[in-house]
Amino acid sequence: MGLKLESKCVRCRRLNTKLFLKGERCLTNKCALERRRVPVISERRMSQYARQLREKQKLRFKYGVTETQFRRYYERAEKMKGITGEELLRLLERRLDNVIFRLGFCASRAQARQLVVHGHFMVNDRKVKSPSYLVKEGDVIELNKRSRKLEVIKQNLQSSSGRAVPAWLERDDKLLKGKVLRFPEREELDQEVDVSLIVEYYSR
Repeated sequence: MGLKLESKCVRCRRLNTKLFLKGERCLTNKCALERRRVPVISERRMSQYARQLREKQKLRFKYGVTETQFRRYYERAEKMKGITGEELLRLLERRLDNVIFRLGFCASRAQARQLVVHGHFMVNDRKVKSPSYLVKEGDVIELNKRSRKLEVIKQNLQSSSGRAVPAWLERDDKLLKGKVLRFPEREELDQEVDVSLIVEYYSR
């Protein structure tokens, strides 16, 4: 991914939404968006194109994908049978780094990406080092034996104990495993992003 020179909190303020780029910090009153609620760009001054771009950037930054990756996800979603916007969200939710974050093994998607790249996670007893790996129904995600003693994992599980695991996933705290029961339903997808604007953006 390209070099990022701006603060993660600036991105949240510019888009006027929580992207959860700093993990647990985003849930506290230390969150920059909580301390300063005034958006960087006024809603009234935004053109329709700017609104479309903002929704695309919200989703892209939230899942931590490049522009090229995001376009490929969109093109793949467009070819699927369902509604393009919903299929796009479903594809992003199926990314391995996102699933690990949803399971509570990591405090943020960025941390999940780092641990996946370093070979700490396995899918169906096979080491996977690609954060963009798309999980399938029935897949079992687990830490490899050496990584189960990592202090950061223990801290993440402790801090995420009060955070609900999505209904389409299942977590076993004793075995440090997670399972994909099914793909997320429509109501379980991100409701804070207007995907219709993203479809309009790419339909120009």
